[in-house]
Amino acid sequence: MNNKIKSIEDYKVKDTSTLKPYYGLPNEVKFCSICCISNQRPNSEIEYKHTIESKKSTIQFNEQNVCDACSHNLNKTEIDWKKREEELLILLDKYRKNDGSYDCLVPGSGGKDSAYQAHILKYKYGMNPLTVTWPPILYTEYGYKNWKNWIDSGFDNITFTRNGNVMKLLTRLSIENLFHPFQTFILGQKYLGPKIAAKYNIPLIFYGENEAEYGNSLADNNISLRDKSYYTYSNLDDINLGGVSIKELQDRYKLSKVDLAPFLPATPNELESKDIQVHYLGYYLKWVPQEVYYYAVENTGFKARPFRTQGTYSKYNSIDDKIDDLHYYTTYIKFGIGRATYDAAQEIRNKHITRDEACALIKRFDGEFPNKYFKEIMEYIEMDPEYFMQLGDKFKSPHLWAINDDGEFQLRHTINKDGLND
Repeated sequence: MNNKIKSIEDYKVKDTSTLKPYYGLPNEVKFCSICCISNQRPNSEIEYKHTIESKKSTIQFNEQNVCDACSHNLNKTEIDWKKREEELLILLDKYRKNDGSYDCLVPGSGGKDSAYQAHILKYKYGMNPLTVTWPPILYTEYGYKNWKNWIDSGFDNITFTRNGNVMKLLTRLSIENLFHPFQTFILGQKYLGPKIAAKYNIPLIFYGENEAEYGNSLADNNISLRDKSYYTYSNLDDINLGGVSIKELQDRYKLSKVDLAPFLPATPNELESKDIQVHYLGYYLKWVPQEVYYYAVENTGFKARPFRTQGTYSKYNSIDDKIDDLHYYTTYIKFGIGRATYDAAQEIRNKHITRDEACALIKRFDGEFPNKYFKEIMEYIEMDPEYFMQLGDKFKSPHLWAINDDGEFQLRHTINKDGLND
């Protein structure tokens, strides 16, 4: 796929079987029979491998039309959580220190998950965590307050403030080439913790939930360790930032190795020499996002957004960054899945809402344009708002989107069966 619509006629055909989907997505659109997620949902992958031409692996459905995330959720009933906690205690005792130094590291920007992780590790399990923050691209006012409240609730913190010019450039490139405004934050979120851990000789790192909880391979949920490919690299020529190779960033955009270093993962040798281990706390402790939220409110001063998040009905998920709402809008454009779909699917699995309730929420909120911070974001990254909207049309795959009789783009298939081809 390139950054221009190949043929407007592709958006007018009724039979999409002959169309080649963008991003390697499945041609036939299906929805999980338990939750509301579609088979277009991309799996979490190695972030630095994304280019315009890269293909996505997507969530898998079984013969009963149940997605991997729901299958895993059903399997959770067989997990012995007491035994998992005993495994956690053995791990913590192995690394626990009593000499005044840090014995584990928790990356986070002050959201409910990182607040919960750090607090429970310190105050329930007696660990001495160092918290590390790769700040959002543009902090929301309440996101910054939550970060400060988190630190003030009892934690040392290292915050890495990167080169603003490089951050803006890479964010622009990630939008132009990938329609992925959140990539620069994800890069730091995944890479900073292990590198800081190596520098401070802290061998144990904890993230929250495994990406597989929401759709990656079921087998990924069977271990607590994060795959090293997510946060290390061996060959600089394999890395792309904003969909652009390191060589092009250096030659065309005149970025130096120092400019790019904060956005790069660690080398395997850098971490293996310090025996760095990266674990998911959600493997050991039963992780329910709503309960994590309540814990963070009670123990770290976390507060929900004072208004509903655009594109969904919730107020407390991913609220630190002003660009977060725009990120979920771009997933709606590329994959036909908006923020309400993501939130509702998770709440169905946790039996907090029914599938019918989820369908109603998706119909009302999915794809809502996040205009609250849009102008500020465009000004910050120095991008013409109209150019952004034009890019949005170019990233719409014709197997998902059609042009209706009014000349407007409309999804072909929806969970509510009100798409143009339903």
